[in-house]
Amino acid sequence: MEKMQQVVGRARAAFRSGRSRPLEFRIQQLKALQRMVQEKEKEILAALKADLNKCGYNAYSHEILGVLGELALTIEKLPSWAAPQPVKKNLLTMRDEAYIGYEPLGVVLVIGAWNYPFVLVMQPLIGAIAAGNAVVVKPSEVSENTARLVAELLPQYLDKELYPVVTGGVPETTELLTQRFDHILYTGNTAVGKIVMAAAAKHLTPVTLELGGKSPCYIDKDCDLAVACRRITWGKYMNCGQTCIAPDYILCDPSIQSKVVENIKATLKEFYGEDVKSSPDYERIVNQRHFKRVKSLLEGQKIAHGGETDEASCFIAPTILTDVSPESKVMEEEIFGPVLPIVPVKSVEEAIELINGREKPLALYVFSNNKQLIKRVISETSSGGVTGNDVIMHFFLSTLPFGGVGHSGMGAYHGKHSFETFSHRRACLIKDLKMESTNKMRYPPGSQKKVDWAKFFLLKRFNKARIGLFVLALLGVVAAVMIKSHQSVLKRKALLVVLAVQRLGWPSGW
Repeated sequence: MEKMQQVVGRARAAFRSGRSRPLEFRIQQLKALQRMVQEKEKEILAALKADLNKCGYNAYSHEILGVLGELALTIEKLPSWAAPQPVKKNLLTMRDEAYIGYEPLGVVLVIGAWNYPFVLVMQPLIGAIAAGNAVVVKPSEVSENTARLVAELLPQYLDKELYPVVTGGVPETTELLTQRFDHILYTGNTAVGKIVMAAAAKHLTPVTLELGGKSPCYIDKDCDLAVACRRITWGKYMNCGQTCIAPDYILCDPSIQSKVVENIKATLKEFYGEDVKSSPDYERIVNQRHFKRVKSLLEGQKIAHGGETDEASCFIAPTILTDVSPESKVMEEEIFGPVLPIVPVKSVEEAIELINGREKPLALYVFSNNKQLIKRVISETSSGGVTGNDVIMHFFLSTLPFGGVGHSGMGAYHGKHSFETFSHRRACLIKDLKMESTNKMRYPPGSQKKVDWAKFFLLKRFNKARIGLFVLALLGVVAAVMIKSHQSVLKRKALLVVLAVQRLGWPSGW
């Protein structure tokens, strides 16, 4: 407990020193992080290989590339993101300065996940640094090699006091959660998400929870099955199915179920060859505990393809289950492994009903040549994110927020959304001490005339043409005043002003 207090206390003292606030410092730290990823690429790839059997190409594209992309975007855009954002004003504040200012929250905690142990720590860290916070980083102990490397590398490149790394398992995380933070971002499962949220509630700490759930994938009969199944196969079996937004199960008409199976089988052969186990592109289950959990989901199921396992190497072959009942064990929890159930449904209506009868998923996928059907499924369901005619790809578009809803999580990040998640949007209004007479309507004693003026200033909506007429008339008066010799012009312009004011409905006086 004392160690965690010291770590968080040093981070808070460093934050209060103010050194994380200047934009120049934030960019400097982000560039240092960028340099770390580039200079230590081999070490990062080796750790990912040791933890998840990720080959170099997959590890780079799944983890490093996304981090470098996020860093490049943030470094480029941060000055504009952090700039005060002017807001529209009403008549009472026309002369004032009104804007939204972005300020750091303070000391935030980022708890990473084991399935993508590098990118799921680094991307939130990037957003938190960009927003000017101190960040306590807690990588997942399950991917121990990557966790150890992150703890070793970050202090070499970043401010040690502002961005400490805490390693360890459940006891260390439990102790860490007793400390007060200004925001917590957790990536993992729903059960632990509830524990994180309960701990945060004791300090009224806001949370971003990136959880999971069973992300459905509906395939319409009016669809290019070969293309659809290739994209589904890629998203389902990458990282050995250990992806929070992987398609968890397929919904399709019984008449196309066998075609779906054949197309996925053909794609698996295309991707991994005849011997999946020897393919360098096919990863492994992270540990024995998860291996046994996933393997148990195959019991009593109709295996149309795959099903082979090897406990010693935590290998489970890409597996397809057919004619799966919605009430079966494999449909109770997120699979998080290379097992793909197919649940037959007779219509899109039945698919929508089945989806809505379950907890809201982190992602939802629809394949169809009919864009109206895709939009119907979107409008009649709820999920953290949606991709039509593909899977997972919404994750890679930084302009889209990535996050869950309901049991799949709350809050979002990526790109500018990360910066906003770790920032407080501060309402700022700066007035001067002049024109005090305009404030008479809000000072006692009250009167009906003051209420009428308040209604005019706060509730009146002006027709742009009428405002234009008023402005033109006012300019005419100014011009007439400047040309003193033309008294008749002045009178005509003054009359125009009076008429314009009357048309605008301006109150006649206090």
